[in-house]
Amino acid sequence: MNTLSRRLALLAWLMLSIFLAPLAWSNTLAALPNTLTALPSTVDYEQDIKPIFEQKCIACHACYDAPCQLKLTSNEGLVRGASKLPVYDGARTKDAKPSRLHFDAHGESAWRTRGFFSVLDEPDAQTSLMLRMLALGQGNTWGDNQRLPEDLNISPTRRNQCSQASEFDDFASKHPQAGMPFAVTGLTPPEYQLVQDWLSQGAKVPEQSIQLSPALEWAQIRWESWLNRDAPRHQLVARYLYEHWFLAHLYFSDLSTPDQDTFFEVVRSRTPTGQPIEVIATERPTDSPGDEFYYRLRPRLESRIHKTHITYALNGDKIDHLEQLFFTDDWTINKLPDYHVDYAANPFFTYAAIPPKARYQFLLDDAEYFVRSFIRGPVCRGQIATDVIRDQFWVSFQAPEHDLFITQPNHQTKVRDWLTLPGLNSDLLSLGPDWISYSSDRNRYLTYRQKAYAKQYPQGPDLEHLWDGDGHNSQALLTVFRHHDSASVIKGWQGDTPSTMWVMDYPLLERTYYALVANFNVYGSVSHQAKTRLYFDLIRNGAEANLLRFLPPEQRNTLLHRWYDNSGRIKLFTSYADVDETTPSRIQTDAKRTLVDFSQQVFSQLAAVAGPQDMLNRCQQADCNAAIGEQLPLMPQLEQQQARIDDQLRRLTGFTGRLLPVIKWLPEVTLLRIEGENPKERQVYSLIHNRDHSNVAFLLGEDLRLRPDNDTLSVLPGIISSYPNFIFNVKQEQLADFISALTSMQDAKELHTVADQYGIRRTHPDFWFYFHDMHSYMQETNPIEAGMLDMNRYENL
Repeated sequence: MNTLSRRLALLAWLMLSIFLAPLAWSNTLAALPNTLTALPSTVDYEQDIKPIFEQKCIACHACYDAPCQLKLTSNEGLVRGASKLPVYDGARTKDAKPSRLHFDAHGESAWRTRGFFSVLDEPDAQTSLMLRMLALGQGNTWGDNQRLPEDLNISPTRRNQCSQASEFDDFASKHPQAGMPFAVTGLTPPEYQLVQDWLSQGAKVPEQSIQLSPALEWAQIRWESWLNRDAPRHQLVARYLYEHWFLAHLYFSDLSTPDQDTFFEVVRSRTPTGQPIEVIATERPTDSPGDEFYYRLRPRLESRIHKTHITYALNGDKIDHLEQLFFTDDWTINKLPDYHVDYAANPFFTYAAIPPKARYQFLLDDAEYFVRSFIRGPVCRGQIATDVIRDQFWVSFQAPEHDLFITQPNHQTKVRDWLTLPGLNSDLLSLGPDWISYSSDRNRYLTYRQKAYAKQYPQGPDLEHLWDGDGHNSQALLTVFRHHDSASVIKGWQGDTPSTMWVMDYPLLERTYYALVANFNVYGSVSHQAKTRLYFDLIRNGAEANLLRFLPPEQRNTLLHRWYDNSGRIKLFTSYADVDETTPSRIQTDAKRTLVDFSQQVFSQLAAVAGPQDMLNRCQQADCNAAIGEQLPLMPQLEQQQARIDDQLRRLTGFTGRLLPVIKWLPEVTLLRIEGENPKERQVYSLIHNRDHSNVAFLLGEDLRLRPDNDTLSVLPGIISSYPNFIFNVKQEQLADFISALTSMQDAKELHTVADQYGIRRTHPDFWFYFHDMHSYMQETNPIEAGMLDMNRYENL
């Protein structure tokens, strides 16, 4: 090729390059966005990942019974990871080492030394245990709103495998349906992709902190200063308050609404106010914190979970009230009690210097909190504990001015030795001898107490011997609903008249709190747990015996035998003190309807604090409908709408399982969501199944004591339990048909048919919307008490 030809060829190549370059670059740029989308932007844990965990994971991974102890309620819980050791172990012969978040260890390395393993960290993000569990869950394609397979165990008592990453392949091959979220509508593809991207970027989890407002800082300092005063009287009262507040979610009710959304917990710290808190972790609040410590209010960082969210209000009026309550009387103390086990076992000795009237009034002022603390309690699962209480009962309290422990120092001195609590010796061999000793002391006390009251009040008590809430406190009357292995407490006497009631005096209330809360160790041995729960049986018996004292003597034995029917007679004659059947009462009741008549008199006596009448459960349908029918045209539209709803719901109350069989087949707690014309306008009711028992005198063998034909149903507005078993969603215009479907049932399997039409099953495409709408409803109606619900007990209807 000559020079000219080469130049022409080069020119042609240059021209071709110039003209083709835009096309080539355009092709490259066209491919570039695809390349960029494959490289995810930075995923932020707080903004992107935590909301997914709160929406789809915390419903199971929140409490002590979180599978494999993987608690996702806080950043530290996620970093801590999982453990093969269960918290609940009814067979362990020795106490286990506690593993409480934010207390017993801090930081990832500390938790690794305690046997926890990571669910995040692997050399390859694709082999991360979390991602593999989520991927296994993505492979589960449940039919929309269909029942889960019968052979899939979704019970909260199922055995969790808690496999580590190296064991996952074997786990997945044996349990292909055990992916996460377990047995429920899972993560959406975008949610799954976000978690995958976050893991691939190193799964960064920031350390949590909270910035307090000036008002919160001021309130925090004010209360810490008040609790940490040096005088012996102040120190003893502060110790007493700490032991009663350690479980509370404290908030400052006199601050602005945003500030009330920050909750605190009282802890013992090595450092004083103004320095970072260094928590002193003891198994119990009654254990020694060492020589030098300070009470501190630590902001809570965990997501708010309804089960553990037991609130207590602090404010300026409260601090003034406590100052007056505990320090107005000129009592003295020569030497502060130490933390020896004998003092922990008997608070009546430990705090003998503090006037008992002040201690009892302190408990009464917030009676709902204290009863909640041992009913909802420090445990997340406790059928053995709840086996010794009935499914519904009403609680009232003895008036301080008629409580001999308060009014007679000699009585207090005489009985204190008999009030020592069991359970602090967790040795297995101590179970038998200890129990014989403690139960004998308790029966000795009850016998002496009955004689002392008969002597002091030879004509018996009247209604003025019940605490009236000081004329304003609506916590004077409480209702407890048991839901198999959990329970709830609400103000007022709610539901139809139960088969039993409790009247608690100061020794009963204080002993119950110390036995089931302050001295209870969820990590304790079988000996500790058995002693605690057996003593709760005696407490229940004591509260029932105190009620009987208010009733005519000729009616007491009939009620007592009704409570302790069949096998209960054995316990009645061998384990409990005899009931006083001779001392009269100044309260007269109809023998054919003893408790109904008694409760109506109480409602009248305590009208100022009893609250409105329960028109859903204690109103004969014909009478209510007739009365409401006359008023209906005069009501505003919203009230008419409510009256029509109540009219339908009353069709489920006032019956037993024999007359209305569906009662026997409904779960423990069913939430009924009733939609108005606008789906956002809804009401929520709790349908609570009250199972009848021949007796509740034993820890085991409950199924043998059930009497389903006598079961009842309580219908209450709002959300009562932390653990819903099922949700029905019904449009208001369908409510009559829904109720008719329930009332016409003749077979348990028909409940599945109703669930087909109205139920929100675990497999419902919008399951999480409806489940979390219950939380939204609580936030709208009772924001301070609102917390996320637990779905570990959600059934496969």
